[in-house]
Amino acid sequence: MSDRLDPKLARQGRIAALVIAGAAILSIFAPVIVSALGLPARFEILLLLFALAAFIWALVVALRIWQNSRDT
Repeated sequence: MSDRLDPKLARQGRIAALVIAGAAILSIFAPVIVSALGLPARFEILLLLFALAAFIWALVVALRIWQNSRDT
């Protein structure tokens, strides 16, 4: 196992971390955004579904990074 992390895997990890952080912020502030804009509650659910999709995408990317790092 090498001491240096593959730059491609490191970049993917940073992107996944940013997506996780963004999805967390979106899921926390979804009720605030919807109430501030005066939108119906269904838009809050839509924002939460976007956040859920981002979490799932980041999980898949993290698993692929883990598998690729084990192979090298």
